[in-house]
Amino acid sequence: MNIKKYSGLLVTLAAVVLVIGGLVYLANRQSGAPGQYDGLAQCLTEKGAKFYGASWCPHCAEQKRMFGSSMKYVDYVECAIPGNQRGQTKACDDAKIESYPTWVFADGARVTGEQLPKSLAEKAGCGLEAPAPIELEVGAIETSPATSP
Repeated sequence: MNIKKYSGLLVTLAAVVLVIGGLVYLANRQSGAPGQYDGLAQCLTEKGAKFYGASWCPHCAEQKRMFGSSMKYVDYVECAIPGNQRGQTKACDDAKIESYPTWVFADGARVTGEQLPKSLAEKAGCGLEAPAPIELEVGAIETSPATSP
């Protein structure tokens, strides 16, 4: 019978579809959560700050890691030319970018190297929302009075 021949294949195909669907669901659910620095990243962009970096630059990767999912709100300019670590894009040449990472602000000021979010907030005049506090449940500690013999 042909049905028996294909039943194993259909079960396997159904399992693969379910796994892929589950992974897509989880990816979308996690990306929908607000990032720790969403407000700061949006403020930096609104105030004209730009982050210039290169895909091969480890310090740029660390700067992006600091922002996490909030990086999607940062005005990021990729300077790397694929396959060429010596050259950079015209946008970065025009902005006179000489090292990575470089942050350029609306007033023309620039800072280079990895920057803490707090430093960027101060430089741009943005607020920095505090991370959500960690709530710990503290139980009462019972003590018994000391007794002497």
